[in-house]
Formats: sequence, structure tokens, C-alpha cells
Amino acid sequence: MDTLKSKLPPIGQLGPFIALLIACVIFGLTTDRFFSGENFSLILQQVMVVGVIAIGQTLIILTAGIDLSCGMIMALGSIVMTKFAADLGLPAPLAILAGIGVTTLFGLLNGLLVTRVKLPPFIVTLGVFNIAFAITQLYSGSQTVTEVPGLMTWLGSTFPLGGSNVAYGTVLMILLYLGVWFWLRETPSGRHVYAVGNNPEATRLVGIPPERVILGVYALSGVFYGIASLLAVARTGVGDPNAGQTEALDAITAVVLGGTSLFGGRGVVLGSLIGAVVVGVLRNGLTLMGVSSVYQVLITGILVILAVTVDQLSRKGGR
Repeated sequence: MDTLKSKLPPIGQLGPFIALLIACVIFGLTTDRFFSGENFSLILQQVMVVGVIAIGQTLIILTAGIDLSCGMIMALGSIVMTKFAADLGLPAPLAILAGIGVTTLFGLLNGLLVTRVKLPPFIVTLGVFNIAFAITQLYSGSQTVTEVPGLMTWLGSTFPLGGSNVAYGTVLMILLYLGVWFWLRETPSGRHVYAVGNNPEATRLVGIPPERVILGVYALSGVFYGIASLLAVARTGVGDPNAGQTEALDAITAVVLGGTSLFGGRGVVLGSLIGAVVVGVLRNGLTLMGVSSVYQVLITGILVILAVTVDQLSRKGGR
């Protein structure tokens, strides 16, 4: 029994890769179209928005927090940047920066309420979800913004690679993951994120203010939500005020499946990318098999519970 428990942490780390491999094998054997470059490229395009949101969600969960507002903040950012360009005639680069600025401010708001007012992250971000939703609907008039500058949709265009077409947004997502992975692994400020998640009091005793780290994490997450806003516009070609209502749960699912502990202090951000791809592969494969979307949600929910169970058992086994 002790031997099994001692093996649970590495199993938890390998879980995303095992799940991805099993899913690919099953769908490859049951559908003819799954193993194709175009299909894999499509999967990555479908997950690039949630994938970038999951970067910010990973940082927050590493500090033992959670963000339920990320999807709606992303939707607000997309409306701001498209409305500023379409209605105010702002140049696309400035409109994009304005949208990212708004999402960063909302991330900072979350961080201030968590660190200064000492409110639970769950309650704070649930409230901000509703605030962002209301502002998005009011500012857009509940209307989709269709007059989008070409620069805002450029990341949704593709280039040929290995016989398939790869979106520039997919490349950006992967580069962001590699950059954040390097930051968390190789820099003192990145390691502080893990330290705060592991033991905030011990972190304080060695001279690192956990409140400052957490505030910075929430603000930085807002930046990633803004980049996800641009990717959402690039992929759909419009500013959609009804977007973002399920992205928070999708991002949390990707992070949990990727092996990041909901208790904080443990996880690898690249695992969140694998987790997002796992969800994308499941939905794509089940769609190719003609399975109803209801069962896709059911299977995703089961996977999340299994991932959290493994995490819980891993923590117990490490004690």
C-alpha cells in the first residue's frame, strides 16, 4: 500500500499524457478522419482561446486561488477592443491594447479584493463574473460587433506546415506556454508563486510578501485573458457579447486535468496545455463518432473528478 502511495505523485504528473494517448488511440481506431494533420490543427485552433485563459487560471490555482470570472473578463475585453475600433475609429493596435488594459484592470480588481479586503477568491470572482457580464451586455447593447479590422483577425489566419494549415494563434499559444513555463521554473519571481501556494506564512517569514505575489498573479492573469480576447476575435471574426459563459469551467477543467493541484503550490503550466488539448481531443473525437454533446460534457466531468481524486490521494500519500 505504501509502495502504491509513493507512486501516486508521478502518476498524477503523467496523467494528462496518459489520458491524451488513450483518447488518441481510441478515436484513431474508431474514426477514419481523426489521424490527420488538418484535424489536429483544427483541435488546436478550437482550444487556443481556452488554452490561453488556462495559463492565467494555472497561475491563480498555483497560489491556492481560483477565478470564475476569467471567461467573462475575456468576453468584455473582446467587446472593448472591437467596439473601440469599430465605433471610435481607434487604430487596431491601440484598440487591442485598450481591451487588454481592461482585462488587466479586472484581474487587478480581483487581486485587490482577495489580498486587501481578504475575501475568498471563489466569492470575489463569482461577483466579478456577474459585473463583467453586465458591463459587456450594456456596452455592446447585446449586439455582436461585426466590423472588425483585419489586424484583429490575423491570428486566426493559417500558414501551411507539414501538409496541414496551422493558425498563427496556435503558435502564439504555444509560445506563451513556453515563456510562462520558463518564468515559473527559472526565475525567483516564478518560484515565489509556488512558494506562496505551498505555505504563505513560511513565505512571509523569509521576506516575501504573499499578498504582493498574489496581487501580481491576478493582474498578470488579466493580461492573458486579454490575449485570449484577441484570439477569440481572431477565430470568430466578431466581438461576441455572449461569449465567455463556459470558458471558466473549461479552463479550470484543463488546469485540473493538467495536474495542477487545486490546493496550490504544485503543478506544471505545460500540463494545462495538455489538459486543454485532452478536452479538445475528446470533444473532437466524440463529434466525429456522432456522439451527442451531452455525453461530451458528462465524460469531461468524470475526468475532472478523477483528476481531483488522484490529486487528493497524492497529497495524502506524500504525508
